[in-house]
Amino acid sequence: MSGKLIGIVLLVLGAAAGVGMYYLQVYHFYERLDPGAVALMVEEAGAPRALDAGSLRAIDAASSPIRFRACFEVAGEVAGDPYPEAVPLNAPGWFDCFDAAGIGADLESGAAIAVTGQRNIVYGIDRVLALYPDGRGFAWHQINACGEEVFDGRPAPEGCPPPPEGNS
Repeated sequence: MSGKLIGIVLLVLGAAAGVGMYYLQVYHFYERLDPGAVALMVEEAGAPRALDAGSLRAIDAASSPIRFRACFEVAGEVAGDPYPEAVPLNAPGWFDCFDAAGIGADLESGAAIAVTGQRNIVYGIDRVLALYPDGRGFAWHQINACGEEVFDGRPAPEGCPPPPEGNS
């Protein structure tokens, strides 16, 4: 086999692997969720309360607990426990209702507020909601301070629930 042919084969295999990896990360692992299967909550004074969310569009993936994203509408004003460390995570481009950069900018400017949806929805992962005065809302999962420590192999900080077996 000539060197040129080997080079072409390697380029084709590399391109195929890259396309495959892109497809897996952006499309394959995500699934659209049935709106009836998603229960959005908001914590008020540490107590969860069901949120009546209309026009819900949501995606998630079993491959990672932080791949959840949702777009929804709520009627009336919603109060909740502030979530000051909120950082919206990017969604795949095809899930076009969720613009992490825009939501983040609106949280910084005060055009939207971040509230706690559910703490430790999965150990070390919080569900965060961004709410707008016009009724729009967005949700995502974010690693919390307990998860950051435990997932890095360190003991859970004081005030954190004990990690599940196998994470300590």
